[in-house]
Amino acid sequence: MECHIVSGKQSRGFTLIELLVVLAIMASLLTLVVPRYFQQTDRAQETVLKHNLVAVRDGIDKFFADTGRYPNNLDELVSRKYLREAPLDPITSRRDSWIIVPPETGTGVYDLKSGAQGTAKDGTQYNTW
Repeated sequence: MECHIVSGKQSRGFTLIELLVVLAIMASLLTLVVPRYFQQTDRAQETVLKHNLVAVRDGIDKFFADTGRYPNNLDELVSRKYLREAPLDPITSRRDSWIIVPPETGTGVYDLKSGAQGTAKDGTQYNTW
């Protein structure tokens, strides 16, 4: 850091070169950190999706064990307190994008799959989970 004397007072500050070096270091660090951040957010969304699917499938199984039939829709699971709320698909950020899989015989919700298009980090399609 250089010191300059201007009209009897001492002025302290950074030179342009020092500021450019600091900005170059910060830019280099950001090029390492930012891609990892976005990879982590994608991985977190996939983890939440898997957890939501496990929770809903567990609720469907409990509903079937208690009533002997599958729920008509996800809202029935919520209204009968098998779920606190309709699950959110974190990939689509919507609650109405789920693919409902009916049982082989009859109607209702036998299984649930994500309505998201795209491929997960493990190479599988979201809508096959």
